[in-house]
Amino acid sequence: MARNIHPTAVIHKSAKVGKGTVIGPYVVIDADVVIGENCRIEPFVHIKRFVRMGAGNHVHSNACIGGEPQHLGFKGEDTLVEIGDNNIIRESVTIHRGTAQGHGKTVLGSNCLLMAYAHIAHDCVVGDKVILANSVNLAGHVEVGDCVVVSGMAAVQQWIKIGEFAFLGGASGYNLDIPPYMLAHGVRGKLFGPNLIGLKRHGFTAKACQALKKAYRIIFRSGLGKEEALARVEAELSGFPEVDRLVGFIRDSKNGVAPASASKNGNGE
Repeated sequence: MARNIHPTAVIHKSAKVGKGTVIGPYVVIDADVVIGENCRIEPFVHIKRFVRMGAGNHVHSNACIGGEPQHLGFKGEDTLVEIGDNNIIRESVTIHRGTAQGHGKTVLGSNCLLMAYAHIAHDCVVGDKVILANSVNLAGHVEVGDCVVVSGMAAVQQWIKIGEFAFLGGASGYNLDIPPYMLAHGVRGKLFGPNLIGLKRHGFTAKACQALKKAYRIIFRSGLGKEEALARVEAELSGFPEVDRLVGFIRDSKNGVAPASASKNGNGE
């Protein structure tokens, strides 16, 4: 058990707290919780049962992690929240456990930033280096790829998939899948071309970005049917793993992917 625990904190005897972890005043940690080394848990945080948290996480005041899922089929099963390493979880964030009907666990990767009042519902799977801005809401069973940014007050419908390196605009609703590498925005989120600024920041080559731009134009702006457009992309842009990933995501989508916006973005897409 770590030594840096404030005397007002309430920690169940079965909870395991790693070395170097600091636990502030009035924190409550329930039974069957595991917290890794060198975490920082600020005042008034509540970490509920069946949470598994890695090392180096910083949880800010009034966050509640491990709450029971908001699901009428939940009957008290021993489901989990699994959190990786080096995440920043800001004030009043909520993360709910999984359900027996879903994965049985809710997963947050490593090196993520969850800003104040963000919510991750039951059975979500969130990758690494994801940013959820203030008051973002992920409904149940949402999957978010690595390095995704979701802007403030956005809401993502249940079962939706968001591909890696996508950027989702704020004050928007997303009820269809967002392919990887794309920029999306709108009351019902639509696509505005590749997320070029984000891709460049993450080290994607100019050739890869140009290939994704061309693939986007063929798939979403050529007027071709889905399979014809995807086949043309495969024929004309072979050798780009990013394009292969984009095509595979669209082809495998069960929900359908968001359409292109009628208006062009600043890159002429």
